[in-house]
Amino acid sequence: MPENIRVSGKSPKPQDRLPVARPDFSAPNRHKLYVTWFGHSTVLFQMHGVQILIDPIFSKHSFTFQIAAPARFTVPSVGIADLPQIDAVLLTHDHYDHLDRNTIRQLAAKTDRFIVSRGLAAYLRRWGIPKRRIIPLAWWEKTAFRGLEITCTPSRHFSGRGLFDQNTTQWCSFVLRDGLHTVFDSGDGSIGGHFKEIHDRFGDFDFAVMECGQYNRSWHYSHLYPEESVQAALAVGAKYAMPVHWGAYVLSNHGWDDPPARFAAEAEKQGLSIITPHICETVCIDDAPETEYWWNAYQ
Repeated sequence: MPENIRVSGKSPKPQDRLPVARPDFSAPNRHKLYVTWFGHSTVLFQMHGVQILIDPIFSKHSFTFQIAAPARFTVPSVGIADLPQIDAVLLTHDHYDHLDRNTIRQLAAKTDRFIVSRGLAAYLRRWGIPKRRIIPLAWWEKTAFRGLEITCTPSRHFSGRGLFDQNTTQWCSFVLRDGLHTVFDSGDGSIGGHFKEIHDRFGDFDFAVMECGQYNRSWHYSHLYPEESVQAALAVGAKYAMPVHWGAYVLSNHGWDDPPARFAAEAEKQGLSIITPHICETVCIDDAPETEYWWNAYQ
């Protein structure tokens, strides 16, 4: 496996203000697949006329104790109030940068369902979300939701929000299908045979959102290096892939642009088609989007 060696000479936090686009939530064709990345791992899918938001965090900090937490270096161009009505929020695991209390509380008024990895329902109920609006899933369990099939799939990661609750809740990835598209969101986690198993069960994917950032040699067992992120996308048979888990918070010591730079270089070498949108840019996957290495223009 590749060592955690920088290809970027830039600092973990950019010196420049990075560009942030304005999203387009109109999704004019319900038969097409639209994706909007808000930085880190927060992604909105619009497919089959349904709005699916995954691992949302719109907070300034990635940790509940705000003074001690790193502040995000990019700010989305829209807030939670500007989002469309969200049909379902999907939550992969309980780490603070994926399960954010402030964000969940704000989304409660405009989200119909919360589809979560096993164990996360207790957090949501504590934060005021009624039990009837929460659908917990174990690995390989699925739920039918407004024309979509949403399946909870494995990941190789860990969980816990404190010293005494480590690995007491489940972590996962998700598969979304609507008859026209099959979509994969990797959640967090390292390389393993589960990617091939997911492909064996679901076949090729039209689009894969791949964790690619906040890696370090010291915790390689729980995160992908960018080259491995490409390898995993190929293992699930992705037609297009997008690297996430970067572009917002400093949670490791690699250069801020190291994840997309390494991901793009390996994807080109392996012949994998990728998209690297600006933060908050809405992209239609069916329109054969082009890849822009926009990070090269910023320090």
